[in-house]
Amino acid sequence: MSTNACLVSVVIPAFNAEATIDETLRSVRSQSHDQLEIIVVDDGSTDDTLAVAERHADRDARITIIRQDNAGVAAARNAGWQAARAEFIAFIDADDLWTPGKVERQLQAMIDGGERTGLVYSWYAWIDAKSRVSVKSDPVFHAGEVLDYLFEGNFIGNGSAAMVRREALITARGFESGLRASGAQGCEDLLFYCRVAESYRFAVVPEYQIGYRYLPNNMSSDMTRMFRSWMLVAEEMAARHPDRAALLDRGVSNYARWLLRRALAGGRLQYFVSVLLLLFRRNPSLAVRVAALGLPRDIVSATWWTFLSLRHRELRRPLPSFLIGDPSQS
Repeated sequence: MSTNACLVSVVIPAFNAEATIDETLRSVRSQSHDQLEIIVVDDGSTDDTLAVAERHADRDARITIIRQDNAGVAAARNAGWQAARAEFIAFIDADDLWTPGKVERQLQAMIDGGERTGLVYSWYAWIDAKSRVSVKSDPVFHAGEVLDYLFEGNFIGNGSAAMVRREALITARGFESGLRASGAQGCEDLLFYCRVAESYRFAVVPEYQIGYRYLPNNMSSDMTRMFRSWMLVAEEMAARHPDRAALLDRGVSNYARWLLRRALAGGRLQYFVSVLLLLFRRNPSLAVRVAALGLPRDIVSATWWTFLSLRHRELRRPLPSFLIGDPSQS
């Protein structure tokens, strides 16, 4: 089946993203697959996000803008995909980037996978405020039935990496806005991936096609809230999959250790303490295992990464820029 004439809807939730949404839109507009419907959902921004999006819309008729009162990223994504016309929908946050072939390669993988394939993902690179690649995600090849892998960790990594079949979105009931209402915003993408994986197969494009921007004020920088969010996801999955309790505990442990390692490496001791306390309240024995067995290795790892980071600054090695193409050529 040819994908050339296949419409793909791209949903971009945006809240106070004036500093980054211009580049995000340029990366979307430069896609080699040009049959796109681009939906920007302005989630009650108070800066010039809307003005930047409108400038792009004036130059590109594929762009539609939806405005809503601030309701969070899950509600913004839901507003976008519910207004979309296409069978296949890709999501990108307003500070992230795509390589030019991202939509084309994922769409082909979706078609090749057949109707039981509900989601296609690609690998990602972490980028800084200047869109320079600082590190790349570990290559993963999980495909087919992937729910158990998701229970152990979010191998997809972020909310800008996936293309989803509309039927899968409907089955999963979209993105869960209730996490924000519970004061635990952050893992909406993980919960969504788990819900899709309960009914559909996944496919992977083994290429680094997403630039995932990490900044100090990102949602994921609040480690306490992120860990609380992860635990709520684990609780929902445990209620439906009690036979997978050991896998879910492993996932909670893995995520806690990752957050603790980040807190140590960044000198953010308040998050180190709060994450460990949250884990202890949820599962004291698991917290003891993490503290007694995992933390010594993580402290060594955090110290090593801090040394490498300082050494990198001393050597002043240039970081490569994430390549997004030229929208004027799309």
